[in-house]
Amino acid sequence: MTPVVQAQGIHKRFGRLEVLKGIDFEVGQGEVACLIGPSGSGKSTLLRCINHLEKINAGRLYVNGQLVGYRERGGKLYELRDKEVAEQRRDIGMVFQRFNLFPHMTALENIIEAPVQVRGESKAQARERGRELLDRVGLGDKESAYPAQLSGGQQQRVAIARALAMRPKLMLFDEPTSALDPELVGDVLGVMRQLAADGMTMIVVTHEMQFAREVADKVVFMDDGVVVEQGVPEQVIANPQHERTRGFLSRVLSPNA
Repeated sequence: MTPVVQAQGIHKRFGRLEVLKGIDFEVGQGEVACLIGPSGSGKSTLLRCINHLEKINAGRLYVNGQLVGYRERGGKLYELRDKEVAEQRRDIGMVFQRFNLFPHMTALENIIEAPVQVRGESKAQARERGRELLDRVGLGDKESAYPAQLSGGQQQRVAIARALAMRPKLMLFDEPTSALDPELVGDVLGVMRQLAADGMTMIVVTHEMQFAREVADKVVFMDDGVVVEQGVPEQVIANPQHERTRGFLSRVLSPNA
């Protein structure tokens, strides 16, 4: 079966700074992959490359068997037009550290905006699904609330519902709990656990090691723009083979983790 995500030799530079230095990894249908590693290791940049928010400098990225952001002719890559890139992104949901909700729209209005404007759904159809999604993330009573009336954890759950409203085949999460107060983290991780249980293919950049240990099918440890180690959580988190992985985990895991 073709992997949902396939990264082959991905390089990314910002000026002279090389952020990704030849990344290879795959994510299969229904798998949850957690990207872990120190800040500045390239995790978020890799995530942004997967839906072409950042352009790669070398390598190949495929989502659902399609080359992301480019078409290939005669061994050369030609960048897709903006409209074609937008078409590809329709199947990829992304949840950021910051919630990026429209402040002048209610929770429900935030959720239905893209299905109506991008997918051409009727407002009635989008509202019905939007209410289902708010129920799914535990916010069925908040459809008329504006972002300023919601806690950070509630806003992030609305952001997840908004991404799901586009019926994505892949969900990307960029440290979705890092901007939250500690007591609000559990609700967001609970929604993500349920998504994983429902079979959603997910790539999650996270510092939540317990979540990675419990939910991930694959853990990818990155440092300094390379994949140092990857495998099942029992291997990478519980029994890391590489000194860099052991050093990182000794800093982020408490003695009783």
